[in-house]
Amino acid sequence: MAKLIVFNWKNKIYKTEEALKLARISDLKNSVICPPFFLFNQIKPIIKKSELGSQNVFLSEQICTGEITANTLKNLGVKYAIIGHSERRCFLKEDDKLINKKVLACFKGGLKSILCVGESKKMKESAIFNFIKNQLINNLKGINSDLASKFLIVAYEPVWAIGAGNYCKPKKVLEIIKFIKRTLSSKFHILNFRVLYGGSVDSQNIADFLKYKEIDGTLIGGASVNPQELKKIVQKYENFK
Repeated sequence: MAKLIVFNWKNKIYKTEEALKLARISDLKNSVICPPFFLFNQIKPIIKKSELGSQNVFLSEQICTGEITANTLKNLGVKYAIIGHSERRCFLKEDDKLINKKVLACFKGGLKSILCVGESKKMKESAIFNFIKNQLINNLKGINSDLASKFLIVAYEPVWAIGAGNYCKPKKVLEIIKFIKRTLSSKFHILNFRVLYGGSVDSQNIADFLKYKEIDGTLIGGASVNPQELKKIVQKYENFK
């Protein structure tokens, strides 16, 4: 399975010319660009290899001011949606019950969900395993394993590493991703899926993660909106194709 790289622009880009420049650099096979909603229509015509992703999705198809549904995203040409990012869990108080509904909404709407899980602070490895196991059980409650094999991607992102420049050591990430894969296989009978790493990934460390076959790619935030840094990341990524 090819390595997947996801570029999460968050709310850092709003000018069309900046967005188009970043999109051209990021336009790679097996990559996903997740811009703010209002940039979808500007970016879609110029990307030839990459796919569009959303930074969020609403929990159902019900009408709700300010939200965007899976069906609407699909009609806009979006293929992926990030769910449960630590910033939304923290600032918007999104809990496991809500995130579970969003995962189910993605599956129903035919979107690939990038489910973010991870501990909020540094802890012992055994405690991390237990924390993530509970997250997965709660976030994936009631899923269909066949649909999950088609639409589920998990991103391990320890909250303490997000935007802090203090990334989790690759060997530790490797063990946690192996655990996530075992859990998804044994608890949910999901057979075909990717598990990514996210958390202060940049051009200096991306190769250290991608060199492990069990790490299926990366979720990149801040570094993906810096054109010079992005070019370096793309160059490193292409070496692993």
